Amino acid sequence: MRRTLPAATMALLLALTSCTTAGPSGAPNSVPDDMPNASRQDAAQAERTMASLRRVDDLPLYEMTYVGAYDPTAGTDATPSSPFGCSLFVAAGDPARPLFARNFDWDANPALVLRTDPPDGYAAISLVDISYLGVGADPTGDRRLLDAPLLPFDGMNERGLAVGLAADDAATVRADPGKPTVGSVRILRLVLDRAATVDEAVAVFSRHNLDFDGGPALHYLLADATGASAVIEFVDGELRVERGTGGWQALTNVPVAGVSEQRRREDHRYGQIAAALSRAGGVLDATAAHRVLASVRQGHTRWSVTYGLRSGEVRLVTATGGGERRYQLPMS
Repeated sequence: MRRTLPAATMALLLALTSCTTAGPSGAPNSVPDDMPNASRQDAAQAERTMASLRRVDDLPLYEMTYVGAYDPTAGTDATPSSPFGCSLFVAAGDPARPLFARNFDWDANPALVLRTDPPDGYAAISLVDISYLGVGADPTGDRRLLDAPLLPFDGMNERGLAVGLAADDAATVRADPGKPTVGSVRILRLVLDRAATVDEAVAVFSRHNLDFDGGPALHYLLADATGASAVIEFVDGELRVERGTGGWQALTNVPVAGVSEQRRREDHRYGQIAAALSRAGGVLDATAAHRVLASVRQGHTRWSVTYGLRSGEVRLVTATGGGERRYQLPMS
């Protein structure tokens, strides 16, 4: 995990999770805590969503199924305060079993496994740090959870498109006035809702400006059911796409676009992952992938997850050490 950003900067991390919908003063609009601004549900759908919430381990980790529609461009009042670490990789050496894996390295916050199936987008499973919603360790009855679809930190949709993020201190963005601006976590929701392939996901990124103001800049790993993968980075203000080759691709907190593989492997976690994937020829099942994730776990790793990009199987282990949880996303 990289902790190079000053605390004062991190206190302003609102832009990380919100679209730039501004009020008269130019500050992002806010809504009362009891009036979720993402939900486009009727009352019955909202109640069914809240009723589906259940605690499943002592992280604490919760599960919830979102029923009905939401506006993926609505704002939130999240105020996270620490930089991301994270380790991610795609193992696609066996085209019949491509796999996306990630460690989420972060503060000790509650998390949520969220199922969504919007009427105008793809069904997905994603993981959310619900502290970004202002929600505490016991979210029972807290209707701010109805904004949870807006903040996927990683996830996979029914077409086998997966995405995750990590800090990249070197990234910079340059706004195009002809494009809408979206928060740098929110873009994951747009990708999961709208993209079936890596190319389509890259197009979603290309259609938007990303807002890194006030928080850690990010880069992203994408993969799809064909085994294709790509890293999205921002170099000198411009979007760069680094395509995966050789059956695998990895991402930690060092830039990869235009950087030699030898230089990338100087990063300890990247080097560990790259060595394991090279030995395996990019062929790993979920059990083996979790062993690789375990080898690069940090003291602040909150969850380790694998997504089967063709099988729809999700395997999740949290920092509690309480065993593996499995989920199945029906694939289309």
